Amino acid sequence: MTMSKDRIILGIDPGTNIMGYGVIHEKGKTVEVVGFGIVDMRKMDGHFNKLKHIYERTLQLIDGFNPDELAIEAPFQGKNVQSMLKLGRAQGAAISAALTRTIPIFEYAPRKIKLAITGTGAASKEQVAGMLQKLLKLEELPKQLDATDGLAAALCHYYQRDKIKSESNCKSWSDYAKQKNLLEPKTRKKK
Repeated sequence: MTMSKDRIILGIDPGTNIMGYGVIHEKGKTVEVVGFGIVDMRKMDGHFNKLKHIYERTLQLIDGFNPDELAIEAPFQGKNVQSMLKLGRAQGAAISAALTRTIPIFEYAPRKIKLAITGTGAASKEQVAGMLQKLLKLEELPKQLDATDGLAAALCHYYQRDKIKSESNCKSWSDYAKQKNLLEPKTRKKK
């Protein structure tokens, strides 16, 4: 016999200009949308100011929605190394906020999220948004599809519920770093 789940999932699509987020509430076998939107940083100056804003807004989202888990999209591995570095930093700012509140973090590749929502890993933002509108019975879609990308990350995580053991029970930065192999290997002492 399986226990009925009741959890709130915050999904984040990190970005340095626009960060999308979506929040869903799982009640047993049903899901309802709690909220979704964007954090717009296009008019902000300075990359580090944007990172600080991402961290602070993510904390506000966490404190406002009280999620049980965070699902975050991994940076897209494109040809532009600088863009990937900036996206990784944006993701890190959001992850740091979740770690501050000891929320378990689950990371999904963009293709995996698209596959979970549309059935194809090569779906466009518009296709993902359209499918979310049908699946979650959304009356209208936001102007910025980054919001539906955040919602897609949350729903992807919901679909993984039976597949996830407790691979990502990170309670601290140290736990996260160990799990992701971010710590430098210890060197042997010479005799």
